[in-house]
Amino acid sequence: MTDPRRARLSEELSKESRRYLASYVLFNQAVADHLGLHPTDVQFLSLLTAEPGPRTVRQIADMTGLTTGSATRLVDRLERGGYVARTPDRQDRRRVLVTPVADRVARVTAVWDDLGRNWQALLDDHTDDELEVITRHMRRAYDLSHTQMQHLRSLPKPD
Repeated sequence: MTDPRRARLSEELSKESRRYLASYVLFNQAVADHLGLHPTDVQFLSLLTAEPGPRTVRQIADMTGLTTGSATRLVDRLERGGYVARTPDRQDRRRVLVTPVADRVARVTAVWDDLGRNWQALLDDHTDDELEVITRHMRRAYDLSHTQMQHLRSLPKPD
């Protein structure tokens, strides 16, 4: 027998999750439009600033959940825009590393920093325990989304 309160909370969370994800996608599109970038480019730059350092295209694909072909096109766009540079790997000359260009990426982080003050105010209303729960949920959701992307890629495309 299902607990009615649990069922109601689960339904409410599902509804709010869909609203949150949709609003975040639309917010990301607005940031991308403002900067003249593709939405995927904005998200990758966000990941890159959170985990800085040179990366191979394979590592970028793994980091983003993109295929290597899509990751290559992402790097191509960002290189044309001056946001990243390709450099030979000194350890393995067959590999190329993708490195962020600090002054161009700073243009993007300045927008996030400006908008981030309001996000921080939203988080300031939470207790430390609540922030730990939110953080744990976000980590688990990130891992699950990567697993789900891999699963989707293994399925045949619908007609």
